[in-house]
Amino acid sequence: MKQAQIQSFGLDHLKIVEVPEPASPGATEVLVRMRAASLNYRDSLVVEGKYNPKFPLPLVPCSDGAGEVVAIGSEVNEWKVGDRVLLTFAPKWIAKEATHAEMRHTIGGPLPGTLREFALVPETGLVRIPSHLSYEEAATLPCAALTAWSGLFQFSQLKPGEFVVVQGTGGVSIFALQFAKLVGANVILTSSSAEKLERGKELGADDLINYKETPEWGKEVRRITSKVGADHIIEVGGAGTLEQSIAACRPFGVIHLIGILAGKSGELNLLPAVMNNLKIQGLVVGGRKAFIEMNQAIETSGLRPVVDKVFTLEESAEAIRYLRSGSHFGKIVIRI
Repeated sequence: MKQAQIQSFGLDHLKIVEVPEPASPGATEVLVRMRAASLNYRDSLVVEGKYNPKFPLPLVPCSDGAGEVVAIGSEVNEWKVGDRVLLTFAPKWIAKEATHAEMRHTIGGPLPGTLREFALVPETGLVRIPSHLSYEEAATLPCAALTAWSGLFQFSQLKPGEFVVVQGTGGVSIFALQFAKLVGANVILTSSSAEKLERGKELGADDLINYKETPEWGKEVRRITSKVGADHIIEVGGAGTLEQSIAACRPFGVIHLIGILAGKSGELNLLPAVMNNLKIQGLVVGGRKAFIEMNQAIETSGLRPVVDKVFTLEESAEAIRYLRSGSHFGKIVIRI
């Protein structure tokens, strides 16, 4: 079978190689023919050795993947040949909370990732694809969608009429926008691109802020919310944007800390967070039960993920370069 892998860290070392297909599934294992994968910022960091330089090499990158069951173990009851499935990011993370070991046992480092034609996984490391989605659309769900869902509905309870600030137009942000509109929340979208803001408006964003034109966008959020502040902030920037998020958040509001695109360290005045009883909730994807609940909501609502561009397996390195450019809107997919 074909797979993309790195023998040493660095995008120039990402190669397509031929390796033996996996052996027959063990008693509780499932063999999946991968059909599509999608990229997250984590995948780029893993390839460069910046996420965890101790990950074992060679390594197949990428954490998101969709495929078809082609063989099952003798004790597998939940799946049958032909089922359309998604791999879970952390196969041992089942419920709302998990141990450190369960959270670090993850696809795409240290475990082999999804940029391969076949994957052998435990039966509990799969969920069913929403019936109306293609493999390419479904492949966007395991990390970005579940992170947004976990923040808004697992560790918080987003309510109709509440205000959600969504930073940027990457995968997590766009899913947060879509999920917020499903429940009738108000979305304030920030971006440095007027074109992306307009596309966000087409998806339902109620208010738009160009943060290049309005660098102190926290004040603008307070103006939009009649000086109350937003109930939820989807924080993907990290240290570089957290101070504005704190300024934008209402007392007792929630900042969902997801990414560090604008930096992981820096001077920061945390006093307003203390004085306003803010909750800063770190988020890393979520468990299998939340994934199943999210997929049920996606199927019931008919929600369709936003796919920006589709590459082939042979174009994996090009796809990661495109991710790094930051020019995408929604998710980047690799067809396998």
